[in-house]
Amino acid sequence: MDGKTTRAATLDDALAALRRGEPIGLPTETVYGLAADAHDPAAVRRIYELKGRPSDHPLIVHVADAVTASRWAGDWPEAAEALAEAFWPGPLTLILPRAANVPDEVTGGQDTVGLRVPAHPIAQTLLKAFEGGVAAPSANRFGRLSPTTAAHVREEFGDAVPIILDGGECEIGLESTIVDLSTDTPRILRPGKLSRPEIEEIIGPVAEGKDGDSP
Repeated sequence: MDGKTTRAATLDDALAALRRGEPIGLPTETVYGLAADAHDPAAVRRIYELKGRPSDHPLIVHVADAVTASRWAGDWPEAAEALAEAFWPGPLTLILPRAANVPDEVTGGQDTVGLRVPAHPIAQTLLKAFEGGVAAPSANRFGRLSPTTAAHVREEFGDAVPIILDGGECEIGLESTIVDLSTDTPRILRPGKLSRPEIEEIIGPVAEGKDGDSP
């Protein structure tokens, strides 16, 4: 492999790649993500191609803070504000009605969008500098184990993803908890680091289990 693919990627490398519409490997506290500019439909489609992921499976948008997250949502209920204050940055994804300008490629054509504020310092630094959102599913091919190191991402994608930010081993190693706030009854669509009792302590009773497709 040449020097470009073997040297350590820098934050500037990653920002430049995102702005060119190229996916990058991004560490979070849960697992490594395959990240691309969420407002760039072609870049988002490239994520689906690399992962071999069905295009009707929505992606989670990662942003720097709750204020930015609220701009991606068509509605920001009190429950979202309460959970964001309690658990963001952290391993929680909120499903909310999408804003009108969110690309269909991100949502899989659904009328909702998944939003998260990761806690990993590298992810935080990148997102603050990028000043936007990145669509970032786990950095593995569809149906395979989620990666918890930069080396795992390199093994999975090789030169197809030359820019991988190495943040060491993921602290949690488990995907984020997904809470759907788009209907009258909050619902945990995917269990993760945050437990049902922790969620209910903040917003009261929640249902559990999938109610249709989830990211």
